[in-house]
Amino acid sequence: MKIRAGYEISYDCPQPTPMILLVSVHPTRMPDLISWDGLLIDPAIPANTYHDTFGNFCHVINAPAGRLTLSTDFLVHDSGALDEIAPDAEQHALGELPVEALIFLLGSRYCETDRLSDIAWSLFGHLPKGWPLVQAICDFAHERITFGYQYASPTKTAYDAYVEQRGVCRDYTHLAIALCRCMNIPARYCTGYLGDMGTLPPYGPGDFAAWFEAYLGGRWHTFDPRNNVPRMGRILMARGRDATDVAMVTSFGPCTLAGFKVITDEVIE
Repeated sequence: MKIRAGYEISYDCPQPTPMILLVSVHPTRMPDLISWDGLLIDPAIPANTYHDTFGNFCHVINAPAGRLTLSTDFLVHDSGALDEIAPDAEQHALGELPVEALIFLLGSRYCETDRLSDIAWSLFGHLPKGWPLVQAICDFAHERITFGYQYASPTKTAYDAYVEQRGVCRDYTHLAIALCRCMNIPARYCTGYLGDMGTLPPYGPGDFAAWFEAYLGGRWHTFDPRNNVPRMGRILMARGRDATDVAMVTSFGPCTLAGFKVITDEVIE
């Protein structure tokens, strides 16, 4: 399957503003690119690129005062396979986990394990460990939260989403991640493209998506509490502890979002 993906994002900056951008396809998906997902910046300014602690591809820019537009448009090959289901994937004891997974057991900015630990154990402590436990957590988050773009908030945490019972995909993901960590399952936040391939209309506006990966059975597995069904065509951009680590634009000064468009469509030939 061939997918066309890209974005056009604009900001108004009242003054020169440094920014960190995580808007490129993750290195693990680069072999699948049919055309390059090059970052276009208008006005043209230099960008310093690097890989962060989590292996994401990042850019540092100094946005000038005025309108800044970031864009890309590329083609990527995808297998068209649905997210894998592995019901026998086992949960690991702490001493069996690879050291690089341990950070994903800890609380983070948006995933307050300290505030949710007692809740998690009261809800899920009686369940079998491993895949069934993670799926039960996804089921809970999916049913607990009512979706709505009007409920989006950049400051909303997993505990807030639990209490308010409303949010967007990142809130479902934060809540599920926090509950998994409370139950001693490493979980990491993922962001990227997820089109409507394989789903029925009506379709919502184009947007980036959030999901997570849990470490079970010796490797990372994809879970999506927002949709809570296997999906196809995910294009990973970044992974981290939570949305803090994978924000597409982190600005170090005032700026206002002026335009936002995301495309993720199957190319029918």
